Amino acid sequence: MPPVTRIPVIDLAGLHGGKDPRTLARVGREIYDACTTIGFFYVVNHSVPQSAIDAAEHAARTFFAFPVETKRRAAVNQRHRGFNALGDATMYQAKRPDYKEFFSIGLELPEDDPDVRAGQALRGPNNWPDFMPELRPVLYGYYEAVAACGADLLRAVAAGLGISEDFFASRYTKRMQRTQMVYYPPQPPQSGADQFGVAPHTDYGCITLLWQDQVGGLQVREIANDTWVDAPPVPGSFVVNVGDLLARWTNDRFRSTLHRVINASGRERYSIATFYDPTYGARVDPHDLGVSEAERRYEPVAAGDYILGRINDSMGYRKKHATQGTPA
Repeated sequence: MPPVTRIPVIDLAGLHGGKDPRTLARVGREIYDACTTIGFFYVVNHSVPQSAIDAAEHAARTFFAFPVETKRRAAVNQRHRGFNALGDATMYQAKRPDYKEFFSIGLELPEDDPDVRAGQALRGPNNWPDFMPELRPVLYGYYEAVAACGADLLRAVAAGLGISEDFFASRYTKRMQRTQMVYYPPQPPQSGADQFGVAPHTDYGCITLLWQDQVGGLQVREIANDTWVDAPPVPGSFVVNVGDLLARWTNDRFRSTLHRVINASGRERYSIATFYDPTYGARVDPHDLGVSEAERRYEPVAAGDYILGRINDSMGYRKKHATQGTPA
């Protein structure tokens, strides 16, 4: 039996590559209901091959088993690509850094790409580890497979909002998708109530697709009751949530919900988070989703500028660059 959860589980069967308008309408309604209430949902039958997930999980376990000195050979760079050690990330308003390690990749772009040459932030080639060459094909294959699922989800989001199902596609022509392998060591029992695997936060972008192992520890702030509820592992699923950028785009019809990780299991925990976000210059304006000028709560913003600002607020290595007066 699957675990009991108060977070809805949405079946995407028939959505990927399908042209059945009834499936799109049904999934769109279910996503709309989830996004306007708790802001989180699970998806099953999501089209990402289990073989790609299994390979990425194995790669994550292999990567994080290397000594930290070895992993630092692929240390995070100014493009937000690479390895982040314990203590590198502190969520806004958190008292202590997150108790996790992670490795980030993005859209693979060569140095001669026009946006890279122009110095667009967060763009360029990935910072692949020289000590684990097999990581690149496995993790990037997973990255692309999850991107296809993200595109399906945004078609359904658009249908639920009553706009053209292709609305988001033109805003994702050169996506700012970021995928992170995350490792949570067991939290020491004496670490205190202010120590988190990830402190309470909302995500920055549009939608997040999270694979998590069977250890558990993810919790979501249920707005209706103002309580933390567990988001336990559901076999064959991704956990999906609304980010701040999509909440802004929908004029807060969709909820970007606080969530956190507490790894009190005594075991290692692994997850892979994908932040499926638009092209850097995509204009995020509630007016484009039918919000009147009088009702609009937010001014238009470029997706990349917003995301970059939030990353700069959370990542220790970027704060160090700012303190030293060097570009990040």
